[in-house]
Amino acid sequence: MNYSIRLGLGLLCLFFITATSIAQDKLIKTNNDTISCLIKEIGDLEIKYSNPELSETILFGIDKANVSQIILANGKIMNFSVALKDPENYAANHKNVFKVNFLSPLFNSFNFNYERSIKPGQSIEGTLGIIGWGSDFDDRNEKGVFMKLGYKFIKSPDYYLRGQRYAHILKGAYIRPELAFSSYSYDTDQYYTAYSSSSYYNTSYQAERKDNLMFAILLNFGKQWVIDNGFVIDTFLGVGYAFGNDEDSFGMHKAFIGGVDEFPMALTMGVRVGWCF
Repeated sequence: MNYSIRLGLGLLCLFFITATSIAQDKLIKTNNDTISCLIKEIGDLEIKYSNPELSETILFGIDKANVSQIILANGKIMNFSVALKDPENYAANHKNVFKVNFLSPLFNSFNFNYERSIKPGQSIEGTLGIIGWGSDFDDRNEKGVFMKLGYKFIKSPDYYLRGQRYAHILKGAYIRPELAFSSYSYDTDQYYTAYSSSSYYNTSYQAERKDNLMFAILLNFGKQWVIDNGFVIDTFLGVGYAFGNDEDSFGMHKAFIGGVDEFPMALTMGVRVGWCF
């Protein structure tokens, strides 16, 4: 009889131990360590929990930035992310911006730029330029287009503070790798010299139409300001390599400068203004 009672009590204790173990929550840290515990409170900056294996009364706390996931005892899952990279923190920020380079008409072109935020700290940019819309100082009657496609990496803080986030999802210093393409035609004068037997010569010229086709790989460094979630100012300077067909070696390709046979390096710069939406 005593043996039966002891056996029953033992099984009952085993049941409660197993039930307690099953009922525990799991806290997954960003370094993939797992803590079996009972979640007591989830605050804005900290998660509090108890660990029955260590103490029934002590309440522990962990920085929310160090937790990637919580698996509750009922099977529900809660995911967490660092405030700086949490898209929910930028829900009120406009994710698109349309910009123009207001200095480009000085170089006989006009370009439009569209930027779209992909996620906090990263965005994609596309530029379309119309060559021939601007001041044609050399009277070369340039006509054509250029295009650019880049991916922007916005600089994150050197030191992360708890709860820190970008002032705006599109604001800050950045690095932008970029591909550029330029295609246009222009007028040029071809000079011809005719010599006579009396050592006199006659020089004439004839206007011809030529084509210019260039490509470039660029790395841009810049900074963008966003004022009141609307007005945008973007300044940048870039360097890279260019190649293509530039018979007259002008090196002024609207999308960039340089890239002639003697100097394959390409340079670009600009000041853009625009509006978020």
